[in-house]
Amino acid sequence: MRLLIIGNLQGQIGAASRIAMQRGAKVLQADSISQGLEIIRSGQGVDLVMIDVGLDIADLVNSMTTERLNAPVIACGIDTDSRAAVAAIKAGAKEYLPLPPNAEMIAAVLEAVTAENDTMIFRDPVMDRVVQMAKRVAGSQASILVTGESGTGKELIARYLHRNSPRKDKPFVPVNCAAIPGELLESELFGHEKGAFTGAIARRIGKFEEANGGTLLLDEVSEMDLKLQSKLLRAIQEREIVRVGSNAAVKVDTRIIATSNRNMEETVKKGLFREDLYFRLNVVKLVMPPLRERPLDIEALAKHFAEKCAAENGVAARLVSADAIAALKAQRWPGNVRELENTLHRAVLLANGNEITAADIAPSGQEGAESGTTGGNMVGRTVADVERDLIIDTLKHTLGNRTHAARILGISIRTLRNKLNAYVHEGVPVPPPGAGETA
Repeated sequence: MRLLIIGNLQGQIGAASRIAMQRGAKVLQADSISQGLEIIRSGQGVDLVMIDVGLDIADLVNSMTTERLNAPVIACGIDTDSRAAVAAIKAGAKEYLPLPPNAEMIAAVLEAVTAENDTMIFRDPVMDRVVQMAKRVAGSQASILVTGESGTGKELIARYLHRNSPRKDKPFVPVNCAAIPGELLESELFGHEKGAFTGAIARRIGKFEEANGGTLLLDEVSEMDLKLQSKLLRAIQEREIVRVGSNAAVKVDTRIIATSNRNMEETVKKGLFREDLYFRLNVVKLVMPPLRERPLDIEALAKHFAEKCAAENGVAARLVSADAIAALKAQRWPGNVRELENTLHRAVLLANGNEITAADIAPSGQEGAESGTTGGNMVGRTVADVERDLIIDTLKHTLGNRTHAARILGISIRTLRNKLNAYVHEGVPVPPPGAGETA
């Protein structure tokens, strides 16, 4: 865990740092937001940012979003300042921690961030075979290709490989190749010099250098542009990179794990992916089985998600009944584990009583005939219409709470708000925000 503290936390920085380090965190400190951003850009790597609530949190969050500097932000302030806490959350902070720092509370935050990335629940022999193979190859230096449908847990197995490798004490750095525009992905991977292109306001260390000594995860590598694939191949072969806007080569020691939800052999045959790069990445292949082929995992995961979602939403824990488990096992789960989590999140919020029943189970996009999105009622309707109804219905179920709705739908809060703004412009009635939330 790499923690960056920005500001003096109203005189409590020493205590907060000691607590975090006692819990195993590596702590970096910056006096200002600009200094904090420089630390993140420098490639030292940050898993969590704690910032003094008196600083401009919106400026930090916006700058991190613009520069694709990904790490959750936690605001810290005097525990009696409720207005500052609300303002911090509205500005983009994920949580608010009261000062003076409480050891158990800081420990809980650090553990939550770690657990969010590393939890791997399985009981089925089909999944056990994959994990056992991963355990055998984790200690090697070989590149590993992880394939499987979306939502099967490819990043989780990649993190498992890293945790069980000799590189476990070095950074694990993920890059989503499908989420970053092609013209920006080169800079994301290899870094850039100041002024290399419009918007390059400062030198930035790329993910290869950030992962030096550790593991670089190239998530959905099959979506990478062919031109960039050749540069990636060279970086892997030569074990060196060149930042955008520079001619100097930089040596790197990085283990590569790549993932794809495509049939890579077919993608190569179609000329969409370089064969030589495929062979470089595919030294060992792990195939993640779809959830429908892991029936024993459905029950274990459902119970885990029910407990997790209840805790996240501050509601009473609900048992998952036997008939609910049977209903879950009867589904095909095209969205796999991610879809199952969304379904349990919805069920936790909507269930009556102290248990989740089969009546509370509806996979994503199957809320019932009244919304017009299931069975034959979808015929003749556009995808946009179905999506709109699903979003509006989910908002109604969460009483307008945008954050909860986004989690249930499996989309970011920004994406949800953009869609809601578009609906408002189209004249579609949108449920008002929940208490304490902005539109």
